[in-house]
Amino acid sequence: MKKALLAFVMFLVVAPLANAAQPEIWMKKGWDFAINGYDSVAYFTESMPVEGDDRFVTEYKDVNWRFSSAENLALFEANPEKYSPQYGGHCAYGLGKNGVLVHGDPEVYKVVDGKLYLNLNRRLQKKWLRDEAFYIEHADKVWPRALTEEIDVDW
Repeated sequence: MKKALLAFVMFLVVAPLANAAQPEIWMKKGWDFAINGYDSVAYFTESMPVEGDDRFVTEYKDVNWRFSSAENLALFEANPEKYSPQYGGHCAYGLGKNGVLVHGDPEVYKVVDGKLYLNLNRRLQKKWLRDEAFYIEHADKVWPRALTEEIDVDW
């Protein structure tokens, strides 16, 4: 009983801080590169996730990005907004459904209308795909407020 009460109290204390002052580009602990070193341009040019190469690296929004070729690096540097994942690589479903920031998996993705979206996992991506337009519309409404404040969604 004491453990359950302590867990509940911790949830009440920590949950409101979940979205407070989050970095714009999501970086999992231990990652050296945005989207775990995957080449964000390859989603568009090769229609699949491709791991980047340490020879082709640039910095954007205070984060290092890795690419599989000099060509992809040049494309990114010419237009990083076009090739960066939406919502800084956070899960498009979590943001669109609940207004919360949850990391996206670089291998669970979809390009929609020329924009790259990541999801936490395949199970949640299936839910997102059922009404991706709804989730994108709502995620767009709360991003980037979600980086600095707790979002209370009412949709």
